Amino acid sequence: MHALTLLIIALLVFAIAYRLYGKFIATKILVLDDSRTTPAYALRDGRDYHPTNKWVLFGHHFAAIAGAGPLVGPVLAAQFGYLPGFLWILIGAVLGGAVHDMVILFASVRSNGLSLSYIAKENLGKTAGIATGFAVLFIIITALAGLAIVVVNALNESSWATFTIISSIPAALVVALWMYKLRPGKIVEASLIGVGLVILGVVFGEQISRAPLGEALKFSKETLSIALPVYGFIASVLPVWLLLCPRDYLSSYMKIGTIGLLGLGIIIVNPQIHMPAVTSFVNGGGPIIPGKVWPFVCITIACGAISGFHALIGTGTTPKMIQKESQILPIGFGAMLIEGVVSIFALIAATCLIPGDYFAINLSPEVFHKLGYATSQLPYIQQMVGENIVGRSGGAVSLAAGMSMILSAIPGMKSLMGYWYHFAIMFEALFILTTVDTGTRVARYILQEMLKPIHPKLGSGTWLPAILFSSAVITLSWGYLVYNGDIKTIWPMFGVANQLLASIALLIGTVYILKNSKRWLYGLVTFLPGLFMLVTTVVAGFMTINENYLPMKTFQGNLNAALSFIMIALVLVVFLETIKKIYEIRKELN
Repeated sequence: MHALTLLIIALLVFAIAYRLYGKFIATKILVLDDSRTTPAYALRDGRDYHPTNKWVLFGHHFAAIAGAGPLVGPVLAAQFGYLPGFLWILIGAVLGGAVHDMVILFASVRSNGLSLSYIAKENLGKTAGIATGFAVLFIIITALAGLAIVVVNALNESSWATFTIISSIPAALVVALWMYKLRPGKIVEASLIGVGLVILGVVFGEQISRAPLGEALKFSKETLSIALPVYGFIASVLPVWLLLCPRDYLSSYMKIGTIGLLGLGIIIVNPQIHMPAVTSFVNGGGPIIPGKVWPFVCITIACGAISGFHALIGTGTTPKMIQKESQILPIGFGAMLIEGVVSIFALIAATCLIPGDYFAINLSPEVFHKLGYATSQLPYIQQMVGENIVGRSGGAVSLAAGMSMILSAIPGMKSLMGYWYHFAIMFEALFILTTVDTGTRVARYILQEMLKPIHPKLGSGTWLPAILFSSAVITLSWGYLVYNGDIKTIWPMFGVANQLLASIALLIGTVYILKNSKRWLYGLVTFLPGLFMLVTTVVAGFMTINENYLPMKTFQGNLNAALSFIMIALVLVVFLETIKKIYEIRKELN
């Protein structure tokens, strides 16, 4: 099997899905209406509610939803072979993820840009609203920890990536001031300036990494585990137009540009897929993912197929900035399909590695030797990139190795493998960090909504003490998990939490569709994938608790088990309330 075959199949499936299925849902089920005033205009406050150019908002939304999942998930799931992950990305993204993202974004736009818990309360009742609020809070904190730990692992001892990411912050501030203060409305000018500054950050970052200053920018895991929550706090407090939105917008150029370059490399090189279609680990016993292919391929590959975290963005920052409802189709449905393409690229990069090399990178030497595999090209890769990459678990390093192999195979680029490897590491960290800062802000919205009944000012988006307090609570919570955890403890909990949230969002979306369309068949577009994700994730959740966390017999293991159990219980409450509401609506329709 060659990579180009997989890529062509995926692109055709996604293009047909957007043109037919996405358009059908947008026009027949949701009935998008540009004559309605969106919350960005109706509630404009210059801080959170702010009408934003369609392409700037698309860049922000894509950068915010495309976190670790579409990069790391497919790489880890390559343990099962290339076919299970490939099929799940196609089916999950079209029937689950894209529908999930568009329906929830639409519901929030029609609900003044408010959160998923508010939508649940309005459509399912007070019990479901409270359960959803607590579930979302638990889930987003674990999700942010899962995303941040991947950034920590990618930036650890990487001065190039660290410098580039730091330089993107002043670049974003310049773009914001240019776009909204100095030259209002001059999007092209601001974009050219911002992209130019980001490119300079990449170029100088590479040079600085080889200079004495590079050593000073090689931060430890502990330092990064503190620095990331601090940045998340700042991004959550400042007005959305000043730092978060323009930084995500600029990051989207780097993301799409790098992914486009990788796609071009796949087309030119058309590398061989060395990983078999299905490995013996589909029945369990895998060294990277201990469970069977179902349910764990659906948990491991989250954001690239379907992700509950997207519901937080779709009911967080994006609905407060969208200019008109017709933009919901490209921003909601379209951005998810592009993320599916990113996942396909990541899967190809991982499965192009020789299986022995792939497992040697992702496992400790002791575990690798027990598998009976032999390395092939690994010594050559290490020589070219100038690093020891054996035992670098977590998926980021093996993805960078696969990307550098493909890009260096382009005619004339063989000597640049080391450059492409370090560039890929930087790209991964930049890719994921945009999800962390947006997620922190969305979590602040959710916490403030929950605190509002105590005192109205606590829910205010303009009262600074409430903003500071809620932002601090959120960043300290996920920062604690990052500082005290690792990829093996946090990523499984992130996967389960993320997909539980997707289940909640799809179920809430079902009730919303039934209440507003009055045709029960339309509700199946969200109910069927929601039911599948619920069963899949609950099974995976209990397996993770019993086989991963409880056997650890440590405080961290018991804490993770307790958090997972609480999340599952809250989601089941929402499910029961959903079934009850669906039954009531069906009776009314009959």
